[in-house]
Amino acid sequence: MAEETKLGNGADEAGALAQDFVAFALESGVLRFGEFKTKAGRISPYFFNAGLFDDGAKILRLAEFYADRLIASGLQFDMIFGPAYKGIPLGATLAAELARRGRSVPFAYNRKEAKDHGEGGTLVGAPLKGRVLIVDDVMSAGTAVRESIAAIERAGAVPHAVAIALDRQEKATENGADVPHSAVQYVRSQLGLQVACIATLDDLLKYLSSTADNALKAHHEKVLAYRARYGAA
Repeated sequence: MAEETKLGNGADEAGALAQDFVAFALESGVLRFGEFKTKAGRISPYFFNAGLFDDGAKILRLAEFYADRLIASGLQFDMIFGPAYKGIPLGATLAAELARRGRSVPFAYNRKEAKDHGEGGTLVGAPLKGRVLIVDDVMSAGTAVRESIAAIERAGAVPHAVAIALDRQEKATENGADVPHSAVQYVRSQLGLQVACIATLDDLLKYLSSTADNALKAHHEKVLAYRARYGAA
């Protein structure tokens, strides 16, 4: 088994970390307000687009947030897996940040389609083995996580935990209908994986209710109403 990565305590700092992350996402233009259609067909008053962490400084700061959250969570894992496509740079920069902090761990990712030349296959990077941490931006239906789990298990490794930037805390959809639980709750209870989130929708609401910026504060009621209508139990 690969060298174990065991990260320490610090869960009491998670709230402050989440508030800092929300501020960072707003400053970076990654978190926006307006009317946005989700994959489930809902009209959301906010949108989180991790693809806009689009320069070296932003992606480095993002990796620091992931690393800080994992340290606070105490999660143990042996390697990192970044699902295509957004998970690839997230996993790579997290691995680099952990190495900077003295914890060098293997890293791998997948292709959407198998390569029929060169080394072939759909997996790139270190061989999948031991307890694998899946790193992605958000979790909507949990599809990417289930696909990652299948790839990890086929390789003989153990899908152990998931790290995401934002938990929207809203009801998932199955066969076009809302279900009471969120994708994160499903992954935890039904798939048995631990999930570490840098911030949640509740953290966003807390930020909006306490900010001195009246323009931002004005979005609080709409986001709160969305949470009341679509929030997971």
